[in-house]
Amino acid sequence: MREIEIGKNESGQRLDKFLQKYLRQASKGFIYKMLRKKNIKLNGGRAEGNEILAPGDAVAVYFSEETLQKFRGETPAQVYPVTELDILYEDEHIALINKKAGMLSQKAKPEDVSLVEYFLGYMQSRGEWQPGSSFTPGICNRLDRNTSGIVIAGKSLRGLQKMSELLRERSVDKRYLTIVSGVMEEAAVIRAYLAKDGTTNKVNIFQEPGPGRAYIETAYEPLLNNGSYTLLNVKLITGKTHQIRSHLAGIGHPVAGDIKYGGGHLYGLKRLLLHAWKVSYPKLSGPFAQISEKTFVAPLPPEFMKIKEKLFGKDGIQ
Repeated sequence: MREIEIGKNESGQRLDKFLQKYLRQASKGFIYKMLRKKNIKLNGGRAEGNEILAPGDAVAVYFSEETLQKFRGETPAQVYPVTELDILYEDEHIALINKKAGMLSQKAKPEDVSLVEYFLGYMQSRGEWQPGSSFTPGICNRLDRNTSGIVIAGKSLRGLQKMSELLRERSVDKRYLTIVSGVMEEAAVIRAYLAKDGTTNKVNIFQEPGPGRAYIETAYEPLLNNGSYTLLNVKLITGKTHQIRSHLAGIGHPVAGDIKYGGGHLYGLKRLLLHAWKVSYPKLSGPFAQISEKTFVAPLPPEFMKIKEKLFGKDGIQ
């Protein structure tokens, strides 16, 4: 028999959903059969599976250790890699991470090591999470490998769900800083349709809807220009793969350093100059009241700042 005490990361979900994660190799039908036979109990009594778990609840599983290991798919504990992460903000539910350019947000190939693995290593090294737990922390938004800036991570189930919900509903104001080719003098909102070409890992922009095309909407505000390049504050309204890069290139202003979409290198820097700069939250309550109506800023990477100052001088934008 094994008894699992429900913590804050497992609370707030139905018992049957918890069991499907905990006994991940068992079928749903088997789990319900074990509930009916009282081989799985909640707080010492019979459970139906539709109970909402709360911190401190005790789930008892009356299986042999061998059977438990089989249904949990348990293997020797994995140790996740640890690297220095730039944590801009953290509480018990979420973390805001300033991702470095060159780091994958998530794996592209099985052998890759991405921000996801590094964040799990961070949580594991601090004793806040261990492999085999019913909940696995994760990230809620992705940035291209060579885009730096804010990635929102969920440390708890509640945090992951709430941040994903806010992003899905477009309730979080996300701002990017970028340097683009050409002079842009007026703020605007641009709209189009985007379709991904899987063979080239590139997207194409269209003005009309069509099969496989997703609607995109991007707002921008020019901050500075030097007659050849413009520093833009970009608001991502929808959030699609390569949206900012392809959308700006589609109107004749590719991101500097973005060779894939027509941007040229600047001062020898061989990466695109796009930085997820700010996130602003709406009014929130309960466990998220501490980030309610707050804005978080990720400072520009040193190489981005250096090129910005060469082009536009020192202007106070960090």
